[in-house]
Amino acid sequence: MKGLDVLLSMHGIHVHRDDGYWWKIEVWTVPPTKERPHGIRYNMTLHNQFNKRVFGLDNAHAVKAPKRHQSRGKGYEYDHLHQSAIDQGTRYEFSDCYALLQDFFSGIDATIEAIERK
Repeated sequence: MKGLDVLLSMHGIHVHRDDGYWWKIEVWTVPPTKERPHGIRYNMTLHNQFNKRVFGLDNAHAVKAPKRHQSRGKGYEYDHLHQSAIDQGTRYEFSDCYALLQDFFSGIDATIEAIERK
């Protein structure tokens, strides 16, 4: 899979930024399943200075799929993102490991920028 070695090499990384935010990446290979057909389990999160998650991408738990997907028998999705501290999860379309990393780091930048503007 494209970028898998790069993604796996980042497992366990915790980075503390000068502005008080910090992020971590956890990623494992798992046997492919209906929930994780790509064979990767991941948890990538950004936290504020109070250790509260403010953004994340993961597939550690299911989130309810939008109604349009439920009619096709897909009631729950595993790949999802959390766009705020209170977001329960929104469907994320996993394409490859490089895109996952790009989306994570772009999400970090966008989240911090949005918080700082408030």
